Amino acid sequence: MLRIHFGWRDIQNVRLAQQPDPLWELMCAVCRWQTGQGPFAFGHWRHETAGRLARDPHAARALHTLRAFVPTSGYIPDLLTPPVTGEGLEAGLENVRATPRGRLVSELTRLAEAQPAAGGAVSPRIPAAVSLGLVTNLLRDSFHTLLEPYWQHVRSSVGDDVAVRARTVLGGGTAALLESLRPFARWNPPYLEVDYPADRELRLEGRGLTLVPSYFCWRRPTALADPGLDPVLVYPIAKQPLDIVRAGEERLEHLLGRTRSAVLAEVASHRVRTTTEVARSLGLAPASASYQVGVLRGAGLVVSCRQGKHVAHAATPLALSLLAGNGRSIRPASKAWSAS
Repeated sequence: MLRIHFGWRDIQNVRLAQQPDPLWELMCAVCRWQTGQGPFAFGHWRHETAGRLARDPHAARALHTLRAFVPTSGYIPDLLTPPVTGEGLEAGLENVRATPRGRLVSELTRLAEAQPAAGGAVSPRIPAAVSLGLVTNLLRDSFHTLLEPYWQHVRSSVGDDVAVRARTVLGGGTAALLESLRPFARWNPPYLEVDYPADRELRLEGRGLTLVPSYFCWRRPTALADPGLDPVLVYPIAKQPLDIVRAGEERLEHLLGRTRSAVLAEVASHRVRTTTEVARSLGLAPASASYQVGVLRGAGLVVSCRQGKHVAHAATPLALSLLAGNGRSIRPASKAWSAS
């Protein structure tokens, strides 16, 4: 059990991430890939991923190497999951790349010592010459293989969880939010008692706690190993199996193309979205995001309006109807926007 100690300042400083964190999702996805857990929830994802790996030797090598850094149990280096900022994959990778060399050596040494090979020797699975450039490339390549084709569904599922918990906070405050983490955590003031594979005590000491909802987290929450880092608790959300949504998504992607359909879904999942927000969320260059939005606007699927220094975009009723017919869960049309 992980027992998290709250003080009065910590109760006032509980934060809920508003979207999935790419690197935490990747760590959980690598574990799910290796363990075979959740055959109903993840079986179709594994089948499709296996097909992509068979067709792409480079992706297969990258994932094989990354697995050395992500064991299915025990210690995983904290540097692979930097602070949750909500700024997308590339921002997370920049934080990984900025890791001090001493920390890299320390955490990889701890990882190697935690994975003894036959005869008690330190495991040789970790590459002998590890650079932060290598690590970030492995993370990026594996994200594109394991998660990118499903990212919109992951975002939508996490958004549903966030919406429910936000209503919980409005109705009952922080205590109700912590209570809502049952059955894998129990709020027993001043402690949050978390189902966890090892016995640990974590004292927040005024730093608060960031809750991170995760699609690929399974059965029980996970957390950083170093108690000195900003406290994070990653918890599993209710999920719809990916095979149920893939058929409709593929039809939309065939019509618009993968990038453009992702941009449309991103705009439609919010009442308004700026070009910068679309680019950051999907990992696109701002110029590419602007171009894709422009094409959608020309097709009558997006309407745009300048708000100060930014241009805000919203999906038109036609776009919402298209997405609804495609089986996506979407917001109601805003009365404040119309394609006039």
